[in-house]
Amino acid sequence: MADEPQIEFLANSKFYVEITLQGSLEKIDGYFMECSGFSRSQEAIEIVEVTPQVWGKSSSTKGRVVRTKLPGNVKSENITLKQGLNISMTMWNWLKAVENGNWAQQLRDGDITIYDQSSTEKARFRFNGAWPMRYKVSDFKADGSEFAITEVELCVRDFLRIS
Repeated sequence: MADEPQIEFLANSKFYVEITLQGSLEKIDGYFMECSGFSRSQEAIEIVEVTPQVWGKSSSTKGRVVRTKLPGNVKSENITLKQGLNISMTMWNWLKAVENGNWAQQLRDGDITIYDQSSTEKARFRFNGAWPMRYKVSDFKADGSEFAITEVELCVRDFLRIS
């Protein structure tokens, strides 16, 4: 019985996002409080054919429609990272470097690591070819008490589970 696989559901609050940005002078470029958009999907291509099969009670010779679904292109969705607004300019500078035409040199890879309750790594996802496509700062209110939040939306080439 000791060889049976153990099933453990992982909490969504124990994660770490790692991106290494070029030219960063910060020890850590950001602590992310929320991440979303982790999705990979494959399109379905539907082929419709009319075959010469006889069908129905009246033995109609008009043919029969046959639908076949085949796997199509694979697509990874954009990833949104949310963090508290801080003094680091690294994420903003990354966005500006892409805007200034250095797009191909700014592609970065990163990992999202998920931990169990004892802080042991249990799952790792990797995104490849990421570049920032949006930088958003939360609204400000004079009577508000919440943290100011920045959102960075990353366009990614691939999103893969590696462990």
